[in-house]
Amino acid sequence: MPNNQNPEQRARDRIDEQLRASGWTVQSLAALNPQAARGVAVREYPTDTGPMDYLLMVDGEPVGLIEAKREEEGHRITTVEEQSARYAGAALKHVGRADLRFVYEATGEITRFTDRDDPAPRAREVFQFHRPETMAAWRAQAAPLRARLQALPALQPDGLRDCQFRAINNLETSLSENRPRALIQMATGAGKTFTAITSIYRLLKHADVKRVLFLVDTRNLGVQAENEFHQYLPQDDNRKFTELYTVQRLRSPHVPTDGQVCISTIQRLYSILKGEPLEESAEDELPGLDALRREPLPVVYNPRVPPEFFDVIVIDECHRSIYNLWRQVIEYFDSFLVGLTATPDNRTYGFFHQNVVSEYPLEQSVVDGINVDHFVWRIDTRLTREGAKIEAEETIEHRDRLTREQRWQQLDEDLEYEGAQLDRSVVNPSQIRTVVQAFRNALPRMFPDRRLPDDEAGPAGVEVPKTLIFAKTDSHADDIIHTVREEFAAGNDFCRKITYRIDDDPQSVLNSFRNDYHPRIAVTVDMIATGTDVKPIECLLFMRDVKSRNYYMQMVGRGTRSLDADGLRQVNRSAAGPKAHFVLVDAVGVSESKKMETGSLERKPSVPLKNLMQAVTMGVRDPDSLTSLAGRLARLSKRLDDEQQQAVRKITGGPDLNTIASELLATDDPDALRRAARETHHLPENAEPSPEQLETAREERARAATAAITGALTTYLEEVRQRQEQVVDTLNPDKLEVSGWETDAETHREQLRQAFREWLEAHRDDIDALTIYYHQPHRRREITARAIRELLDALKREQPKLAPARVWEAYARLDEVQARRPETELAQIIALVRRVSGWDDQLTPYAETVRANFKRWVFGRHSGNQPKFNEEQMAWLEKIRDHIAASFHITVDDLDYAPFDAEGGRGRMWQLFGEDMERVLDQMNDEMAA
Repeated sequence: MPNNQNPEQRARDRIDEQLRASGWTVQSLAALNPQAARGVAVREYPTDTGPMDYLLMVDGEPVGLIEAKREEEGHRITTVEEQSARYAGAALKHVGRADLRFVYEATGEITRFTDRDDPAPRAREVFQFHRPETMAAWRAQAAPLRARLQALPALQPDGLRDCQFRAINNLETSLSENRPRALIQMATGAGKTFTAITSIYRLLKHADVKRVLFLVDTRNLGVQAENEFHQYLPQDDNRKFTELYTVQRLRSPHVPTDGQVCISTIQRLYSILKGEPLEESAEDELPGLDALRREPLPVVYNPRVPPEFFDVIVIDECHRSIYNLWRQVIEYFDSFLVGLTATPDNRTYGFFHQNVVSEYPLEQSVVDGINVDHFVWRIDTRLTREGAKIEAEETIEHRDRLTREQRWQQLDEDLEYEGAQLDRSVVNPSQIRTVVQAFRNALPRMFPDRRLPDDEAGPAGVEVPKTLIFAKTDSHADDIIHTVREEFAAGNDFCRKITYRIDDDPQSVLNSFRNDYHPRIAVTVDMIATGTDVKPIECLLFMRDVKSRNYYMQMVGRGTRSLDADGLRQVNRSAAGPKAHFVLVDAVGVSESKKMETGSLERKPSVPLKNLMQAVTMGVRDPDSLTSLAGRLARLSKRLDDEQQQAVRKITGGPDLNTIASELLATDDPDALRRAARETHHLPENAEPSPEQLETAREERARAATAAITGALTTYLEEVRQRQEQVVDTLNPDKLEVSGWETDAETHREQLRQAFREWLEAHRDDIDALTIYYHQPHRRREITARAIRELLDALKREQPKLAPARVWEAYARLDEVQARRPETELAQIIALVRRVSGWDDQLTPYAETVRANFKRWVFGRHSGNQPKFNEEQMAWLEKIRDHIAASFHITVDDLDYAPFDAEGGRGRMWQLFGEDMERVLDQMNDEMAA
């Protein structure tokens, strides 16, 4: 583009290019032909208030306008809205007042759009102008989308958890208020995908949404989401979702236009927008820093998938898929954005404009019984903690990490390694074996209720629960698998690897782990570390550490899923009840190490760019500084115009900012460091350089990468930055948070027991049920389900963390009882209150107490002078016993309801017991509660 053009003309030329790309024909007034194309943009069309920059015509009718401004006015483009509105209501020459609906303000770099038919019309930034056929479709609708979103029918709670009901209601309120982004934070296992599908169904049916994108970041999650759409049955229809609407998972460059729901990985969507091919294997890796090791090519307009293609985009696992290279993919679309995650961080809150429509943390989901709690079992070994030293002149094995090819070589010098190097540069089979043996030997104490006959239990002594082991690398996973099979005296099917790099279909192995008896143990690196649902998992074994707290919490989430008794028994022959908890086995200190927020290149956010560059110029070479500087230079490069880019290249002697950033980021590439060290020190191709050799290679690479970082460049970029930049703080939302970490399981259980005791004692005089148990045992016959419900409601209201299921587990461990936990919370809390108040010596399910008391009472009646109960009377009394076990109390009126009404109700009992009827009921109320 010629540099001698004035700013206004440059802006008009860019707008013309964008209009043509979006399917518009651009005409001058002198050459006006409204029928030349479906969409015609007419320059300088006259009105009664002066000529408008562009008049937009669709099918020959005026529908909109563009108010064009030069690029330098981008910072004040919102002030142009009044001028645009005046033109929209002006009288057009030869036409009269057209009341134009679609209004744009544009500079060629920034485009803002307003639909004046929206309720409370509000301008929003769009990637590019909408296509003429889009405007024609919008005009044909009875009301615009944002108006239809205000008319959604009330949501019914049937089939929804409370957290799901709240999330959907709040999301629909957010949409009705035209909030462009919304975040749904729900604990792993709480049903985020089900919630999202319910919302999508309602938007398709009641708001006539055209098309929805369900965006994932791995193929595995895409398959999982597709399955959930196929299984979803709406509240108000007997047909499944996929019988009502077309759901298509993108597997090729073709994007269908006839479906209502598209499922895609963000990698595939990027490749489609760029028009580049994509191998399926690229959809298997989590988006991360590797994407920035090459220069990210910017997304450009794609007429096959224009920005308005999707009305709504739902972003699964959004805590990791909205940054860096991938953010531009999401922001390309003119859509409502809905994020789903269990573990948001400050960046997530910032991206979604702090519009959190649902907050449902893991702790609350455990209290509500949706997820299960966990206990930590710590395994520590000397090598894990201290590392070791191999003396010089020892002949040791060297192994290729990928091919596993072995060779033997004598050490020229001592080799010392730390625990963190294990299973990366150093493999110690004894360390792996020690951890596996400790895990095997601890299983009877972790899961004492999983006893099998001696000839079936094997070396573990119990039935091994479904266990997921997190390994550091694929090579480490292989070492673990061989050791597990040997130490558990098991075959290949007992322990399998589930990663993207296995020869077998990873999805079929995953399905077997989820649904079949074997494998009992699965080893993974990243494939099922996040997002994947495997409910039967009862044990997580960490043999790798992670730095990110979010990633760690996602990994922990693999064990939190609850499962009913039948589902657990399907893969565990010895399981006697539902999944009550899971055990986190920590063999690397992952539960103790500080979890840092990662995922961004920025490691030194408090250091200004100028200071960071000056430090690097003076010789600072640490990875955090180089990585942070790489990210900042890459971001700054995008804002430089051609003239400024040339100035940078002149100062550096050649490389531009993107090249410098790429070299800075590559400084610590481990493979490149090994290659450089081998070349410098003339080592064989497969030799592993020493730490000193690697450090020398890194210093050389860092020196070369930072050579262009000079004072002159720092001064120039600081001047440019000060002219261009504003600080937009999305990393520090104004929110008070408190967090802590619990590692001692027994301490945790004792704290629960103490807190529960203290709460009961604090309320022993003001809650009727507690008053009876503590002070007035003669009133025990008055204990009713209503009284216990009032007690439970007060506990949940004041101390939700003291959920009966959690306290039950704490007392069960203390009393060393194997009694199965009752299914209902009412039955759990009555047993706990009896235990704490001293009525029972140890924790006993109330149903067992009632049955024992019933036997004692009947035996006493039959051993005395009173008439013995006959067979028919005993059958009736057993029904009363079971009613008291479930409802704590019985009255004459209860005989009119199930199960007694089917046997004749109170009339039949009068026939069986005569005038003794009420006395028998009173005795049973009294004796069963003893």
